[in-house]
Amino acid sequence: MEYRVLGRTGLRVSALAFGCGDVGGLMVRGTPADRERGVARAVELGINYLDTAPAYGSGESEKNLGQVLRALRPPVIVGTKWRLAAPDLSDVPGAVARSVETSLARLGLERVDLLHLHNLIGRVGDERPVGVARVLEAVVPAVRRLQEQGKVRFFGVTASGETGALHRVLASGAIDTAQVVFNLLNPTGAYALPVGYPAQDYDRLLTLAREQGVGTIGIRVLAGGALSGTVERHPTAIPSVAPIASGPDYASDVARARTLEPLVAQGHAGSLVEAALRFAITGDAMSTVQIGCSDLAQLEFAVAAVNKGPLSPAALSALNTIWRS
Repeated sequence: MEYRVLGRTGLRVSALAFGCGDVGGLMVRGTPADRERGVARAVELGINYLDTAPAYGSGESEKNLGQVLRALRPPVIVGTKWRLAAPDLSDVPGAVARSVETSLARLGLERVDLLHLHNLIGRVGDERPVGVARVLEAVVPAVRRLQEQGKVRFFGVTASGETGALHRVLASGAIDTAQVVFNLLNPTGAYALPVGYPAQDYDRLLTLAREQGVGTIGIRVLAGGALSGTVERHPTAIPSVAPIASGPDYASDVARARTLEPLVAQGHAGSLVEAALRFAITGDAMSTVQIGCSDLAQLEFAVAAVNKGPLSPAALSALNTIWRS
């Protein structure tokens, strides 16, 4: 497993991270034995970063991960999140402190390595999205207090919302890490595409992050599963997935994924899923990419794909042709 530096944090993270969310569902709906085997195997394969959130399974993900961490005591980096709701806006420090304390209790930890704001971010706004000014003037100081108390090591955001607002937050110098949507259906975090391309334009957000020393964590690298090219879902996975920054619905994303099949036909990858995983680690803009598995077979496949390394220049050239068509 390749390891990369997570921006200014200095943490060395595996190129592939273990997501504990609802989409794959293993850490929410899997059996206790399967959850423990999943984390144990991930660590054995070299994965050292695990990501969860209170919103995943309404706390079940954090609770289940905590049980596994107590059982295995693995040497891993753990990240979680919190989301500001409307009632929290009058007391942001109290809201984040309460959320972190609850997360720490579920996880059985004294501190989390990474804490991400889980709201959409906009130029202005309250709960959805949270405005840039509130992030920088209220959220950042609140998290700094928790860092001083030793409960949080580094602070970041889930980089979803308005593109201009996300650029302002990352350019502020106040953010250590960012979780960025980046996949074959929406590569605009690192690539400039024609006007009218059917996805939100993140305007090379990953390039800005690298320039600012912000560690980057790729999310939705399989577009919630759509980059399998099939609408069928694993029984453990969440039954339906709403796209983020790509098509209007899951079926549309699956249809667009099938236009990428020349990558496989031309021998650049063994499958669409392999191509998607290897694309996400191509280049130096991404520190780590996160996947959520439904079973151990998916985990084994993902690690094997990432260990094949980035896509070739010829594959990227073929991709550029597909995107522009």
